[in-house]
Amino acid sequence: MSQESHPEMKKSLTRRDFILKASSALAGMSLVPGLLKPGPAHPNIASSLSTQKIRIGVVGGGFGSDFYWHEHPNCIVQAVSDLREDRRKRLMDIYRCSNVYNSLEELIKDQSVDAVAVFTGAPDHVQHCTACLKSGKHVISAVPAAISLEQAEELLDCIKATGLTYMMAETSFYHQIVISARRFYREGQFGEIFYSEAEYLHPGMEYTLWYDAQGQPTWRHGFPPMLYPTHCTSYLVGVTGERLTEVTATGWGDKDPISFPNVYKNPFWSEAAFFKTDRGHSFRVMVFWRGAFGGCERGQWYGSRMSLFGQHPNGTAPVIRRISDETEKDDAGFARRKSSFETYAVPEWWKTDMLPEPLRHSSGHDGSHTFLTHEFIDALVNKRKPAIDIYEALAFTVPGIVAHKSALEGGAPMKIPSFDRLPRP
Repeated sequence: MSQESHPEMKKSLTRRDFILKASSALAGMSLVPGLLKPGPAHPNIASSLSTQKIRIGVVGGGFGSDFYWHEHPNCIVQAVSDLREDRRKRLMDIYRCSNVYNSLEELIKDQSVDAVAVFTGAPDHVQHCTACLKSGKHVISAVPAAISLEQAEELLDCIKATGLTYMMAETSFYHQIVISARRFYREGQFGEIFYSEAEYLHPGMEYTLWYDAQGQPTWRHGFPPMLYPTHCTSYLVGVTGERLTEVTATGWGDKDPISFPNVYKNPFWSEAAFFKTDRGHSFRVMVFWRGAFGGCERGQWYGSRMSLFGQHPNGTAPVIRRISDETEKDDAGFARRKSSFETYAVPEWWKTDMLPEPLRHSSGHDGSHTFLTHEFIDALVNKRKPAIDIYEALAFTVPGIVAHKSALEGGAPMKIPSFDRLPRP
C-alpha cells in the first residue's frame, strides 16, 4: 500500500516530498528519501552495466581502511595517504596500492585521482573536503559533515561553487534494520510515524578512543557528544526525509580530569535531545559516552498502524507491533487495545542484489560499509546524487550542533536552521 493511500500521511507531505515523488513517477524510478535512483526493483546494481572506473584516493588509514573500494567493479584505488607511516602501510596492503603520499595535500595534486575518501578527524573534515573539491576531486567523507554552523555553510558553498559530488559516509543509514524501515515506510506500513527514538551509546569512550597508543589525546578527547549526532539522526531523517526544526537538550558531566578540561570547552560526557520535525513529529536522541549501560546504535519508530523496535542492548530482539481489533485489560481492569507482537528477523540485505556481487559479504557497522562503498561509486558512474548528499548530510549533522548549544544553555529551546536547496513549509 502506498503512502498516498493513507489520508493521515498525505496531508503531512511537504513540497520537497511532492517534487521528489512526482519526479520519481515520471522517470519510472524508485524513491529513497533524498534520492532518485534508476530502476524499479534493484536500483543499486546499475553500475554493473558500466565499464567505467572511478580512480579513488583514500586518506586516513584508521577507519579509511575498512571499506571495499578495491572490490568494487567500477573502482580503482589510485592513491593512499596518511600522516603516519604504519597507517600508510596498512592502506597500501589492504588496497594493494603502491602509489602513496605522506599527506592529503600531496595526494590531491595527483591529476590521475578522480575522487577522494576523506577519513580524517572530525574537526578537519571541512578543511580537507573543501581542499579536495577545490582541486577538482569528488569527495566522500566520514561523519560528521561539520562541527559548527560556519563550517556547514563553508562546505555547502564550496560544493555549490565546484559542482562536484559530495557524500557523507553515515553508517547507520545502511544498518540492515534501517534499510527495512525505509522499505516499510515506502510501502506505507507504518501509517504515520509520529514519534521516534535513536540512541548511540558508547560507554568507556575515554578508555578506547580518547587517547592514542602513546597516551596522547586524540581529536576525540572531550568531543561533545551532540557534535557526533548522525548515527542517531539518520534513523529518522534517513527514513522519512523530514527535517528537524526545533530542539531542547541537556547534558551530563562529572568534571573528571581524564576528559576535562578539553579544547572544545565541553563539560558533558552524555547529551540527550528532544527534537520537533517539520511535520510536527517528535524525535528523541541520546548520545551517551559514559555510564552503566550497554553499547548500541539503535532506533525505534512509532507508527499509527505499525511500530518497529530495534535490537536493545539489554537483550530484546527486533520487534514489530501492529494495531489489531483485539482488546486486553491492564492491571487495574481497564480495557485497552491490544497490539500484535512479532519478533522481526532483520534481512541481511547485503546478501541481495542491492549490491554488485563482489560486495555481497558482511562488513563493518552492521553491513553498511559495502553499501557506502557502492553508493558513492555508483552515484559517480551514473552521474546522480548520492543518497547522503550535502543536503542530507547537513540535515543529519546540523541538528546536533544546535542541540549542543541548547545543552550548554541549560536546555534552552532553539530553532534549527535549514540548509536545504528547496524552501520547506
